[in-house]
Order: sequence, then C-alpha cells, then structure tokens
Amino acid sequence: MIRLHNVTWRHAGQMRGRRGETLSALTSISFTVPQGEFRWLLGPSGAGKSSLLRLLHLETLPASGEFELLGVDIRPAVGRSVLARLRQRIGMVHQDFRLMPTLSVADNVALPLRLQRRHETDVSTEVDAILNWVDLAARKGARPAELSGGEQQRTAIARAVVARPDLVLADEPTNALEESQASRVIAMLREISAMGTTVIVATHNDALVRRFPAQALRLEHGRLVSNE
Repeated sequence: MIRLHNVTWRHAGQMRGRRGETLSALTSISFTVPQGEFRWLLGPSGAGKSSLLRLLHLETLPASGEFELLGVDIRPAVGRSVLARLRQRIGMVHQDFRLMPTLSVADNVALPLRLQRRHETDVSTEVDAILNWVDLAARKGARPAELSGGEQQRTAIARAVVARPDLVLADEPTNALEESQASRVIAMLREISAMGTTVIVATHNDALVRRFPAQALRLEHGRLVSNE
C-alpha cells in the first residue's frame, strides 16, 4: 500500500520565490493506493508528476508529512540499508528507457536479479520467462541500439518487473510510441496490476486514459487536485 498524508517535498536550493524562499515541488499531497491497484498520474508539464515518482521511488524523502510505502513508515531517520532493500521491491520504467548500451537485452533484463545475487540458473529461467511474456525472446541477444522504440520500451518493462516487485512506476512509458505500441505497453502494465502489483503510470496521452479507464491522481502546480 501507498499512503501519503500532507506530504511536501522541495527542490532545496534550486527553486526560489521572489522573496528568496524555497518553493515546493509538491505541497500537502494526500492519497492512498491499496496494493494491487492501477493509477494514472496526470497533469500538465511542471505539475509535479516526475517529482512524485521520484519520491515514490525513494530517490528523495519528503520535507514534511506522513509517508508509508509498502508497509514501511518513511522518515528522515530511516537507514540507508532499509531504503535500499525497499527499493528492490520497486520497479521503475523511465521514459528514456535507461538501458545499458553495451549489454544484450537478456543482460539488461537480468540486472535486478543479479543485484539481488540470485543464482545464475534462476536468473536465466526468470529472464527467459519474462522475455517470452513481452515477446522479445527472439531478440534476447540484441543490443539496445538494434531495437525499435517499442522493443526498447518492452525491454525496460521486462527489467522493471523481472524481480516481481510490489510496486511499478512508469514515467511517460508510451512517449514517442505509435498508438498500437502504446496500447500494448499499457495492456502489459494493466496485466501486471491484475496479478497484484501496484502500478502508477504518468502520462499526457488522453486517448490512452480513455481507452484504459482507471482511477487517476491529477496534479497541478505541485498540488493534488483530484483523485478519482
């Protein structure tokens, strides 16, 4: 489960108001997402979507408020080892893919499992299974530069979910994809949610939101303006 109550987060030392005060990227954010649900994350550019995803990915901690993530109370005093273990339960799909250019598709997807020091036999089995699911088994030896945009995105999704995380975050995962590829990506993420993983997808694609209706978190100027 994800629970935020009056959470504020600031770009300390980066964004200043007219009087020199530090401005908030997220202000008084409150919402709850039960485990296994799918949520759209909507709002115009600069609304705070990427900031919220960074917070949920534990790349930063809130300046104030209550923040519970996957059963852990996130406070400034939480140790780095606790945060590191918790991040292993989160899969992140970046809009720029962030694939390792010198590694094959299979080795890119295997990275989270190898970070967990899984046995190579298990790694091979899990990678083969997830590549079959995203229809990339025939491309397992290819490098990212040899893939289409849709194939790179599916590789990024496979990497994000291969360790069977409790939470998947996706930042504009269909950006620059054709409509058919975009629909395929969202259908995969909805399937992941149906299997019990919480999924939050940031997007500007109104057509996809209409095609795959679900509850949405809508941000404007760093504030949550609707959750329905």
